[in-house]
Amino acid sequence: MFTSLKGRTAIVTGSSKGIGRGIALRFGLVGCNLLLVSRKLDEAATVAAEIVALGGTARAFAADVTRQSDMQAMAQVALDSFGAIDILCANAGIFPAAKLGAMTEADFDSVIGTNLKGTFLSVSACLPAMKAQRFGRIILTSSITGPVTGFPGWSHYGASKAGQLGFMRTAAIELAPYGITVNAVLPGTVATEGLADVSEDYIRNVAASIPMHRVGSVTDIANAALFFASEEAAYITGQSLVIDGGQILPESPAALA
Repeated sequence: MFTSLKGRTAIVTGSSKGIGRGIALRFGLVGCNLLLVSRKLDEAATVAAEIVALGGTARAFAADVTRQSDMQAMAQVALDSFGAIDILCANAGIFPAAKLGAMTEADFDSVIGTNLKGTFLSVSACLPAMKAQRFGRIILTSSITGPVTGFPGWSHYGASKAGQLGFMRTAAIELAPYGITVNAVLPGTVATEGLADVSEDYIRNVAASIPMHRVGSVTDIANAALFFASEEAAYITGQSLVIDGGQILPESPAALA
């Protein structure tokens, strides 16, 4: 399993921390050539150095997914560095909380711009190379929040993540004739830097609401992305995979009593 990925070139946006870093490290372990994209070059370079230290091949690149010119430059750097773009993990995303009534237009535009427009721009930039070689794997990092669940303060985030799945389904139809698949991973609560400031009681309460009684790891999400990128998943497109330890299943806390 996954031996088909050795030597493939993968771009991972938002790869300096959290789920993106986990995806990058996991893809590095199976022998992918990696272009790690972040708004902060030093942070992406740190992850690239980790991959190289483990025997992998990686290069860091600074770019903002909301800028078309940055995404086009990203694609060109991948081609210049590795000669191909086989896999795009469109992972970059932000999740600042703001409840309706307090949320500003700028708040809404920022989240939609990064999470949804950024998906469109990163995918669009990689398409010419993928179409030319008649092969590609596009994996979107969506969420259970929006497509399946809701959470106070995240109406803009939920809209962006649900929007990614609408984009995915039509993109999958349009790109299938070129041998390009488009799929999405939908993480539940995952242990990342975003949980660094919350209390242990909060983590315990969240874990208690999950049938598997733990929050997810970045490796849990990375393994799913790795599958979608593989030859073994060649006949899967337009699909979303929830990775949440069963978090969305209980209809009430009583179900876990």
